[in-house]
Amino acid sequence: FDVVLTGVGGNKIQVIKEVRSITDLGLKEAKSLVDEAPNPVTEGVSREEADDLKAQIEDAGGEVEIQ
Repeated sequence: FDVVLTGVGGNKIQVIKEVRSITDLGLKEAKSLVDEAPNPVTEGVSREEADDLKAQIEDAGGEVEIQ
């Protein structure tokens, strides 16, 4: 499954921090990924892991789809 960030909501900084912790990207790369949503955060993960990542990003204020 792929976890795709579809929107940021009102708390962009928290979403960037969460994306950084999930992906190990640098600040610039994570900010770019968030600014250019929709973008995949992770690809090819299990359904359980995808659900966990979705919950983490949504808790930070992001909008996420699992594909």
